[in-house]
Amino acid sequence: MEKRVLGATGMSVSPFCLGTMMFGSIGNTDHDDCVRIVHRAIDAGINFIDTADVYSRGESEEIVGKALKGRRDDVILATKFFNPMSEDPNHRGGSRRWILRAVEDSLRRLGTDYIDLYQIHRYDVTTDIEEVLFTLTELVRQGKIRTFGSSMFGPDRIVEAQWAAEKMGLLRFRCEQPWYSIFSREIERFVLPTCQRYGMGVITWSPLDGGFLSGRYRGPKDFDENSRIVKFATRFRGGFDPEEETVRRKLAIVGELHPLAEAAGLTLAQLAVAFTLEHPGVTSSIVGPRTMEQLEGLLPAASARLPEEVLDTIDALAPPGSLVNVSFDVPSSTTKAFIRRAR
Repeated sequence: MEKRVLGATGMSVSPFCLGTMMFGSIGNTDHDDCVRIVHRAIDAGINFIDTADVYSRGESEEIVGKALKGRRDDVILATKFFNPMSEDPNHRGGSRRWILRAVEDSLRRLGTDYIDLYQIHRYDVTTDIEEVLFTLTELVRQGKIRTFGSSMFGPDRIVEAQWAAEKMGLLRFRCEQPWYSIFSREIERFVLPTCQRYGMGVITWSPLDGGFLSGRYRGPKDFDENSRIVKFATRFRGGFDPEEETVRRKLAIVGELHPLAEAAGLTLAQLAVAFTLEHPGVTSSIVGPRTMEQLEGLLPAASARLPEEVLDTIDALAPPGSLVNVSFDVPSSTTKAFIRRAR
């Protein structure tokens, strides 16, 4: 599997990053099975693993730690902090107090003495960005983390953080982790160009749009109470309506994408993941399998290149820079020259 340099960090990572959100109580509760998935990913050439303290309240990190015993040096290991880890309002966020506690907890659960990439899961509006950068810089100097990045920062927040680091003489965010898929292309407008300007690596998540692009769902009748989309919508948004306009629009586009994928010799899921890797600003795409079967089904897409006509058809169905069911003018930064990897 080819490797790409993550921004200006000098670290080479695989185009697929193994996401482990589905390891533990929220997904696959069989630890041994999850360990086998990690080992299979590494054997297949994936050297990049992403987790977070909040995934199953630390259980995901513990599983990753088990899986990496004896193989720690084989991977670039990333984790995240910010989200609540208890009901205590101080057990979350980007305060110096919490970061210093959170990193020690993650190191213990992961069974390692260093983290390659430590990321703030969201922008913390209650904490000065200088406070975050100072603390993370200190952790690099202590050797507890190698570098650090952000997740789900808007372009203005990315610029603010870069400016603050320069002003204060601190280390800067070296990468960003945004949401990106055929159905969520908004980052092509400003986030990706901003990251490119600052030489930041980009690790995208949810290339299957939470399951909509997995190939499993073709009509409203395919959504049942046990499907991941329904479970997550119920848990985080209070419910799921398969007749909602946005859902019906996504399903209509899925109907157009299936024959497109088949003509390209790919499954819909493979097409969807391969699409995210075509943008020159994207370094790696996170795939988060719950089962070994799901991982095996996605692996062929790591080396797939989509023909120009396939990308043009996708652009017609879900325009560059757009969100499905949202219409707006496409700026020049999302023209083909800016959103396709050089051929």
